[in-house]
Amino acid sequence: MKFTVIGYWGGYPKADEASTGYLLEHNGFKLAIDYGSGVLSKMQKVLKPEELDAVILSHYHPDHTADIGVLQHARLIQGFLGSKSECLPIYGHLEDEYEFSKLTYKHITKGIGYQPLQTLTIGPFDVQFLQTDHPVPCYAMRIEADGKSLVYTGDTSYKEQLVSFSKDADLLVCECNFYGSQDGKNAGHMTSFDAGTLANNANVKKLLLTHLPHYGELEQLKKEASEFYSGPIELASYLWSKDF
Repeated sequence: MKFTVIGYWGGYPKADEASTGYLLEHNGFKLAIDYGSGVLSKMQKVLKPEELDAVILSHYHPDHTADIGVLQHARLIQGFLGSKSECLPIYGHLEDEYEFSKLTYKHITKGIGYQPLQTLTIGPFDVQFLQTDHPVPCYAMRIEADGKSLVYTGDTSYKEQLVSFSKDADLLVCECNFYGSQDGKNAGHMTSFDAGTLANNANVKKLLLTHLPHYGELEQLKKEASEFYSGPIELASYLWSKDF
């Protein structure tokens, strides 16, 4: 598997950057994980909109879904220009009918509801879900292929069930919207201390901090997480990637 960061800001993107969005590739299959503001523009440094094979969404907050509409129009327009592609499946939960309905657009994209208690197969990937603690329904994902595993927390405050869900993952992509001295529970977000604790207790091989705050010194997040986790820690950045 190859994992690439496209966007990593929480809430909204900084200038010339993007909010949450990632690309996961394996055996030629290209899966986008969340598709927030700015992701379409920044992803085109890596691949064309019509080259995506599927999209999966953790939840429907705009910083995770804002560019779905422009992705649909990009594929529509490219079809007019001769680059026709298959109808793109966009996987999302069914707990918000209005937002889910937006995932289907003409013959361009098709919304497909996932069942959180069942393993979902998308191309070469097997995806398991865990509902997170967030103000709206949101799901963490454990994605596996050929014996390798990636866990993406989505948006959530710390919850003990994430430990077993993330156990021994090759890469933990963990939201970190707050510094260690803060309390993110009411907002439904994790602190750097929470991220380090989760990585340590789940015995993951690598921790990537993402969904980053717009203030403070971001390197402090790594330092604080390292107080609880002794393994490798990195901050998400544009086009950060890992093969595993």
